Amino acid sequence: MDILSHQHAFLCDVAKLIQFADNRGIHITGGELFRSNEQQELYLKQKKTNAKLSNHQKRLAIDFNFIIDGELTYEKEDIRPYGDYWKSLNPLNKWGGDFKSLVDSDHFERNI
Repeated sequence: MDILSHQHAFLCDVAKLIQFADNRGIHITGGELFRSNEQQELYLKQKKTNAKLSNHQKRLAIDFNFIIDGELTYEKEDIRPYGDYWKSLNPLNKWGGDFKSLVDSDHFERNI
C-alpha cells in the first residue's frame, strides 16, 4: 500500500471515529492534522514531542479536542473508549494514550 492509500484509509477511519463519538453524544473538534518540518523542530525544542519525524508530517496523525458533558477534556480515561475504538478499526492505528514516553491522549495515528 502506498502513502496516498494509507492517508485515504486513515481519513476514512477518522470519519468512523468522529461518527462513533457523535453517536454517543461526544463532540469532537479538529486539532492538528498536518505539521510542517519547522513546526516539528519547534516542538522538539519545546519538549512537546520526542519524535524527530511525526506521523503528522506524513498526514497520518490527527489531534482532537474532546467535548464531554459540555467540557473540553484531554483526560486519558475520558478518551480511552475512543482510543480503544480507534485501535479496533485497523491494526496499524495507534492511540497516543498508550504511548509510554509522552502520553498524548488526544492523538490518533496510523503507523506504517
